Amino acid sequence: MKKAARMLLVLAGAAGAAQAQAQAAVRIYGIMDAAIVGERGGKEGAVTKVTSGAAAASRIGFKGSEDLGGGLSAFYTLEMGVKIDSGQVDATGTLFNRQALVGLKGGFGAVALGRQYTPWHNTLVQVIDPFNTGYAGTAKNLFPHFGSNIRTSNTVTWFSPRVRGLDVELAYSAGEQSDSSGKRQFGGAVGFVDGPLTLRLAYNSRNGDAASGFVRSRNTLLGAQYRLTSLTLHAGYGIDRGPDASPLGNPNNPYGGVAPTPSSDGREVLLGVAVPIGQGKLMASVMHKDDRTAFNQDGSSWGIGYLHALSKRTGLYASYAHIRNRNGAGFTVANNTEAGTGNTGYNLGIRHSF
Repeated sequence: MKKAARMLLVLAGAAGAAQAQAQAAVRIYGIMDAAIVGERGGKEGAVTKVTSGAAAASRIGFKGSEDLGGGLSAFYTLEMGVKIDSGQVDATGTLFNRQALVGLKGGFGAVALGRQYTPWHNTLVQVIDPFNTGYAGTAKNLFPHFGSNIRTSNTVTWFSPRVRGLDVELAYSAGEQSDSSGKRQFGGAVGFVDGPLTLRLAYNSRNGDAASGFVRSRNTLLGAQYRLTSLTLHAGYGIDRGPDASPLGNPNNPYGGVAPTPSSDGREVLLGVAVPIGQGKLMASVMHKDDRTAFNQDGSSWGIGYLHALSKRTGLYASYAHIRNRNGAGFTVANNTEAGTGNTGYNLGIRHSF
């Protein structure tokens, strides 16, 4: 009896140690970002305000993993957006609007279910845009980076292992409407990495609802990145087709004249560079939007920014961008969190990660 009791104590201690080890894998992380943002050239006139998340959306998140043995592990992420300027949950009002997922990882890659980023978004932010879709110079100024192009709910994803430089990413999102095809979305990406060169081709397709006749919109994105000793070169080319393929960040006609119309057939191109300078990084890009519809509402933009590192976690930044709109186009200088109100904008801010 005493031997059995001692065995139970040993097993309980081992279980406690294993639980402690598993809990040690849980991580709380986040970004606190706030900036003075100035906007000019829109119908609101000259706007100056304090904004949360101009460079990178302010957030707090929880990540965890558990080793299940045999090369298999479970993982999860819960991430919510916060507004540093007001202390509120982000504008969506949903607690874990940014990410909420659980999955398994092993030799087959990683499979996850929940609210997740699209392969299209991952390509734009990780490969193409030197601003990582933040700051006034963000690729969001001309690339269709709003709504379900960024992240989707009810999503199943698979990330393959990288083999000989190649990897694959797939995503399927159920619309969860009475008609199974309504709001359904799927996409994928194929990537290749060879030393300093990264190439990635991404695709995103989504259906409308019954009111729109389930009309499909598609976005294709080709990105390239080349890392040199002293700088990193970025390039991207996008193709958009369909009624909801290129939603405007701010559709409220900020310039007058012909009302801005979302393009149902467009092309975008970006060339950019990131250069380490001193304790920070200089970022710059030029972009062009070619609207191939009868409205011909093209746009061209340029942006420049600098992030100065005070430490590994804290930095100060400044960014400026300008857009030239044609034929009544309504493109606005955005940042990571807001769509913007004018065709010229700047950010002066501080960000801290933990």
